[in-house]
Amino acid sequence: MEQTSRIITAQHSRSGWINGLLGVLIFSGSLPATRVAVLEFDPVFLTVARATLAAMAGLCLLWLLKARRPTREQWAPLLIVALGVVLGFPLLTALALQSVTSAHSIVFIGLLPLATAVFGVLRGGERPRPVFWLFSILGSLLVMGYALAQGLNAAPIADLLMLLAVLACGLGYAEGGKLSRTLGGWQVICWALVVALPVVAPLTLLLAPSSFVGISLPAWFSLGYVALFSMLIGFVFWYRGLAQGGIAAVGQLQLLQPFFGLALAASLLHEQVSLGMLAVTVAVIACVAGAKKFAR
Repeated sequence: MEQTSRIITAQHSRSGWINGLLGVLIFSGSLPATRVAVLEFDPVFLTVARATLAAMAGLCLLWLLKARRPTREQWAPLLIVALGVVLGFPLLTALALQSVTSAHSIVFIGLLPLATAVFGVLRGGERPRPVFWLFSILGSLLVMGYALAQGLNAAPIADLLMLLAVLACGLGYAEGGKLSRTLGGWQVICWALVVALPVVAPLTLLLAPSSFVGISLPAWFSLGYVALFSMLIGFVFWYRGLAQGGIAAVGQLQLLQPFFGLALAASLLHEQVSLGMLAVTVAVIACVAGAKKFAR
C-alpha cells in the first residue's frame, strides 16, 4: 500500500513538472510578443485588450464545460490572481518594454522563481529545505548582478517596472497555484479573467485607438498571442503544474524561461543577445537544478 502511494505521488509530481514546462514554453514568447505589440499599440490599451479577449474566451470555456462557481472564500484569492497576472504583470512589463528590449527584460524573469517560492511559503504553506533557498537566492543574485552591470542609469524606470512586475507575478502564481488544488487549474485563470472583465472591457473600448488602419500583421499576431496563449492557455498548464508538483518546486522551471525567451528574441526579433546575457542565463539554469533537488 505504501509503495503504491509512493508511485502515485511520483507520477503526480512528474505530471506537474511536465505541465509546468509546457506553461513555461508558452510564457517564453510573452515578452518578445509584447515588445512587438507595444511598438504599435499603447501599453495600457494592450494590457486591457489582451485581458478582455482572454476573458471572453474564458467565459466560453466556463459555460461550455459547465464549471462550478467558486465558493465565497475563493473570490478573494481570485481577485489577487487577477491583480497579479491579469493586470499587474502585463501592464508593468508593457510599460517597461517601451524603453528596453525584450532580451534585456527577459533576464529579470530569472527572479520569478524566488518570488514565487517566497509567496509559496507565505500563501501556500510550503516549507522547502534551507539548501533550496541557497540556490534560489544565488540565481536571483546572478540576475541582479547582471542588471547592475548594465548600468541602471540606462533605463532605471524600466528596470524598476520589471522588478515590480516580478513581485506581482510571483504573488499571482503562488495564489493561483494554491487555489488550483481545490478549484482546478483552468478554472482559476478563467474565473480570474472574469473577475477582471468588468474593469478591462470598458477600458478597452475607452482606450481603443480611433483607427486601426496601419497596424501591421505582426502587431495583431502578437496581441493574439499574449491574449490567448500568455493570458489563458499557458496558465491552464502552469497552474495545474504548480498544484501537482508544488509551488516552490515547479516554480523553479521559470529559470528556463529566460533561455527560451532569449532564443526567441534573437531568432524572431533579431535582437542582440550578448555573451553576458547567455552566461547569466546558463548560470541561473544551473541554480535551478540545485534548487529542484532540495525543493521538498
